[in-house]
Amino acid sequence: MTEQKEKKLEDIKKEANEKKCPVQKSLYFIDEFLAGPMCGKCFPCSFGSYETRIRLKRVTGEAAADEDIASIKRIASNMIEASRCKKGKDTAKFILDNIDSKEFIEHISGICSNNECLEYFKYIIIPEKCTMCGLCLDVCKDNAITGEKRKSYLSGYHPFEVAQKRCTKCGECIKVCPTGAIIVVDAKEREIVGV
Repeated sequence: MTEQKEKKLEDIKKEANEKKCPVQKSLYFIDEFLAGPMCGKCFPCSFGSYETRIRLKRVTGEAAADEDIASIKRIASNMIEASRCKKGKDTAKFILDNIDSKEFIEHISGICSNNECLEYFKYIIIPEKCTMCGLCLDVCKDNAITGEKRKSYLSGYHPFEVAQKRCTKCGECIKVCPTGAIIVVDAKEREIVGV
């Protein structure tokens, strides 16, 4: 039984490392650890894991603060010292290995340079580039694109826009836009380069 759980922890680590954002890696790892291999027999591991998840969720959203990162470091250090089993210690080590990256610190400023934390970026349509072909409207499964397709006999169109609260940031609209009118910007409206 123990070998299965150890293997499961390795699987979780492998899956977490497929993500680019160190915060998302850490959050995925801790979520999966809590859902499976954690036994809950020792207080530092169980309480520390739950508290770490709360802090990581704050870091992936807009409520991040420097004290969240400091708390995560303190909790992980305590888990390494006081956890009774290797699983808790390995979980804490995984968190500590990711937390010192510059990307982790950028989240406090509201930037996810890997574009994996959904709260930190959004899709917008540049009206000057949009030809109102409607391809984005047709492909959007979330009905997050609003506006009207251009018809040759009409004028006074409502331009296409992305309804931010509905958008799941799947990227399908960017793939089909023939003019590059849809771009990804960070939450502060700066264009994200390389997307």
